[in-house]
Parts: sequence; structure tokens; C-alpha cells
Amino acid sequence: MTVKQRYCRVVHALFIVFLLIQFIPDKLSGETYSSYAIWFVVGVEVLTLIFSALIKKSVGLNLFADIVTFIYGLLTVWVLTTAKFNLLKPALFPPPGKVFWQAVGDYEKIFVNIQSSIGIILQGYLLGIAIAVPLGLFLGWSARLGSAATYISKFLGAIPPIVYIPYGIALLPTFRSVSVFVIFLATFWPVLGGTMSGVMNVEKKTIDSAKVLNVSRLTMLFSIMLPASLQQIFIGCNQGLTVSFVLLTSAEMIGAQSGLGYYIKNYSDFGDYTRTIVGLIVVGIVIVFISFIFNRIQKFLLRWKV
Repeated sequence: MTVKQRYCRVVHALFIVFLLIQFIPDKLSGETYSSYAIWFVVGVEVLTLIFSALIKKSVGLNLFADIVTFIYGLLTVWVLTTAKFNLLKPALFPPPGKVFWQAVGDYEKIFVNIQSSIGIILQGYLLGIAIAVPLGLFLGWSARLGSAATYISKFLGAIPPIVYIPYGIALLPTFRSVSVFVIFLATFWPVLGGTMSGVMNVEKKTIDSAKVLNVSRLTMLFSIMLPASLQQIFIGCNQGLTVSFVLLTSAEMIGAQSGLGYYIKNYSDFGDYTRTIVGLIVVGIVIVFISFIFNRIQKFLLRWKV
């Protein structure tokens, strides 16, 4: 790509527009902490310039630039409707500078709550995968068992895991263990269904070729059926990951004493919507980051299909 293709983009024009609107006098009474919003945008612009120099493929650069363009556009509208023209109720919709200022002040609390939420997600999610994949391989290998188990998993998987929270609270020792159990259920059923579906749809010629080589049952399942079923397994893993985040946040809002859901619920109860918005933004960032890591792992394991 040429220098013009790398740097002459709408995203940089929006960056300049955002800086220019800072010269419009604030109509919102009180401190708007606009400097925090400016420094945030400057930091994003520096990263954009760095990535514009490093990214080699135009498709990847276009995607990154489009995302940053959306961020600049959102922040511009946010500043104009709050600090500059006071079109929204300040108690519910604080200006972005105040939100960034609050995020900086609460970074220790936020970090602790992120650790708590990610720890619960990893425990429940990995446990669900560790049990669902081997079980799905064995059930899917038998046409008779696989057909029956498919309907059973669809029935049980259709029950929202969050309804088990009252039973979990009654039976399990801590609310953290209840949350892990809920995430486990949210992961187990879609991964089990995806694994069985993948095994039952493996091409017959692949199975026949393995049988000709007289491979053992375990080798057949884990060296042949598992790789052939990975695409379907990842579909189930994606579903489980998405539902897990929703359920974890909901569960933390009900009775947890830590976690991002607790952070949002605790401050919203006190009418502190600045911190509520901080929590919402952090939840979004965490989900996008984990989803990105998951997609990279998926692409690496399925690179042979490209």
C-alpha cells in the first residue's frame, strides 16, 4: 500500500473534528473533564498511526480504521449532546471526559472485578469443554446413542441455565461456585451438541480409510474424529462463550460481591450512572478481547481448512 492509502483516511479527519469541537464552549454546568476525553482520543490516534504503518494487508487496515472511525463518531456525538449542548439528562448521560476520569480513578476496583469475572468464566467454560468434548465424541460415534442424545441435549440445553441459580444457592457452598456451575451449563450443552453433530457428519470415506488401517477406538476418536469435527465443536464453543458472558453478568447482579456485573449493579442502585457506564464499557472491552483471543485460537486450529 502507498503512503496515501495508509494515512489519507476518514478516520484521521474525524480525529481532527473531535479536537476542533473542544473549542465549543460547554453548556453543561460543572466539571466535564474534557482533557481526559482528549487524551483518550490522542492515544487511540497514535495507535491508529502505528497500526497503519505496521499492517500489511489492506483488508486488515480497513477493518481497524472502520472500528476507530466508529469510536470517533460515537465520541463526537456523545460530547456534542452532553457537554457542548446539554441535550441529554446529565445524571443519566455524563460527558465522556467524566466517564474516562472515573475509569482512571476506579482502575484498581475495575481490575479486581475483571479478575473475578474472568476467573469464573475460565473455570466454568473450560470445565464444560473438558467434559462435553470427550462425551460428545463417544456419544456421536454410536449412531443410535447419538440420535437419542441429540434430542436430549436440545431439550436440556433449551432450559436457561440462570433458572438453576436458586438450586445452586441452596446446594453449593458459595455464590462463586454457583456462578461457575451456571457457566458450566451454558457451555456444556452447546459444545456437546456441536461435538456430536460434528462426529455424526464426518465423511464416511474418512472413517473407512481409518478402519482399513486398523486403528484403535481411541485413535479413531481423538486423532481422526476430533480433528474432523473441530469446526462444529467451535460453533458450540462460540455459542457457549457468548451465553456465558450474558449469564455471568446477570448472575453477578443477583447476589455476587465482586465481578463486573456486581460493579454495574452496585453503582446503578445508588444512581451513580457515571460508574455504571464505566462498567458497561469495560464489559464490552473484556468480551471483545476474549472473543478476539478465542477467534485467533480457532483460526490456528482450523488453519488446515483454509
